[in-house]
Amino acid sequence: MSLSLLRDRVLAANQQIAIRGLALHTFGNASGILRAEKVEDTVVAIKPSGVPYAELTAGDLVLTNLEGRVLKGRLKPSSDLDTHLLLYREFPEIGGIVHTHSEFATAWAQAQRPIPCFGTTHADYFHGAIPVTDSLSAEETREDYVLNTGRVIARRLREIAADAMDIPGMLVAGHAPFAWGQSAEQAVEHAELMEFIARLAYRTVLLGGPEQGIAAHLIEQHHRRKHGPDASYGQPGRGRA
Repeated sequence: MSLSLLRDRVLAANQQIAIRGLALHTFGNASGILRAEKVEDTVVAIKPSGVPYAELTAGDLVLTNLEGRVLKGRLKPSSDLDTHLLLYREFPEIGGIVHTHSEFATAWAQAQRPIPCFGTTHADYFHGAIPVTDSLSAEETREDYVLNTGRVIARRLREIAADAMDIPGMLVAGHAPFAWGQSAEQAVEHAELMEFIARLAYRTVLLGGPEQGIAAHLIEQHHRRKHGPDASYGQPGRGRA
């Protein structure tokens, strides 16, 4: 993939945040990564801070290295850059990240509650509950807040998943959701699915659904039929749409 194609894909991912109603105004951001054999040659493209989605162009995106040094771009990168970069450094399988403030997923994040796996729609994409991070301490908030947001996500993800793609999104306590995928496009898909699942879960709770969610064997059945070496869903070579 070329840098030009990376920028085009990340631009499209950012535009989809607005098109799919996953964030108001300039909330949220998307990024993508072009990994190289040498870590120092890896490039990340990310939305610039505070630029409306409707006005965004590929040339506005900021290119940085994995340590956050700006390689190209006339605008300031997203204020969430350090969270994105930490996740890219810690999880090589991640190729794109999306941060939104979608309504129902953000409500669960503000309630500081994980989203139980109430049904197979959820299990198709998340191998268990959508987790919520620990709350950041006063010190973590004061010192390197954005970097520490990445750290609490990474810490919780390692506790519950062998592969980041098994749990392709998380709620940051008191804040909002982050989602990721093998590409920026897939990260947007996962962000939209998180919002749909969060909305279903909210309504399930209102209807008095079981607090523990569905059985583990049913989660396993539905998740593995779409993911992993024995996946049976969809057509060969056409992904898991």
